Amino acid sequence: MSASEKTKLIAIVGPTASGKSALAAEIAKAIGGEIVSCDSMQIYKGMRIGTAAPTEQERRGVPHHMIGTVSPAQPYSVADYCRDASA
Repeated sequence: MSASEKTKLIAIVGPTASGKSALAAEIAKAIGGEIVSCDSMQIYKGMRIGTAAPTEQERRGVPHHMIGTVSPAQPYSVADYCRDASA
């Protein structure tokens, strides 16, 4: 990306089960965007229920990133997240 191009970022924050995922999907569909999860627990595989991670059906039609990608047994740091999310 050149210095003249800008990436638009919309951050949706709030408590668990407040409708953030549904709102994010609605906005992403409307603007042709993608969702990059910043949830500290949704990054882990097998924790969908305890983290209110969006289901496959809820994720349909919008690219989602950083959800269920790391084993809970694997050490994972903020630096790891920054590297992986940037990719």
